[in-house]
Amino acid sequence: MEMKPLSVSSRRHLIAFSLIELLVVIVIIAVLMGLAFPVFQGVLSQAKKTQAKNDLIQIVTAVNAYYTEYGKYPLTPPTPADTTYGATTTNEQLFNELRSVTATDNPRGIVFLSPPDVKDVNNPRAGISSAPLPAGQYFDPWGKPYMIRIDTDYDNQVSNPYLQNAGIAPLLRSGVIAWSFGKDALSQSTSTPPVDKNTGTNKDDVISWQ
Repeated sequence: MEMKPLSVSSRRHLIAFSLIELLVVIVIIAVLMGLAFPVFQGVLSQAKKTQAKNDLIQIVTAVNAYYTEYGKYPLTPPTPADTTYGATTTNEQLFNELRSVTATDNPRGIVFLSPPDVKDVNNPRAGISSAPLPAGQYFDPWGKPYMIRIDTDYDNQVSNPYLQNAGIAPLLRSGVIAWSFGKDALSQSTSTPPVDKNTGTNKDDVISWQ
C-alpha cells in the first residue's frame, strides 16, 4: 500500500506537538529535581551529623583510654579549671599526643586515635589537616575544629558549654566532653544579637554527652 507523504501543514503540526511534549518532559524533570534536591540535602546533612557524632564518641573514648593508661589526662598537669581545646587553644596539641605524632606526653607511643587526613588541605573537612597552620588540627565535616573540654582540675566534672539551655546542668559528671557547632559553626544565644556562641545550643550542633 502506497504511503502518502505528509503535507506541509501536517508536518508543522507534528513538529509543534513534539516540541510541546519535549517541553512538558523538561518541566516534569525540573519539578522532580526541585523536589529531590532538598531531600538529598537533608540526607547529606544527616550523614555529616552521624559522622560528627561518631568522631566525638571516638575522641572521648581515646582521651579516657589515655587516662586509663597513664593515670592522668594528656598534656595538662592539674589546673584550677577545665581545659578546652579547639578555640583559643587549638586542638592539634591534644590530637598529636593521642595519635602518637609527638612523644611529649605519650612516651609509650600508643596510638589512641587514628583519624583520616583531610582530602583538601585548602578546605579541610572531616579529618586531620596539615594546613591551615597549626598542622594536626582535627576538623569536623563542616570544616571547623572539634571542641574538647577536659577535667584538668580533676574534680570529676566539667562545665557545660551550653549554660543557657533549659534543663541542662551547669556541670556535667564526665572527665571529657566534645562537640561540634555544626553547619552554621555557631551556637544559638538568647541575647539579641548573639554575642557568645558558647552559651546556648543550636539545633545543628552535635555533642558527645547526649
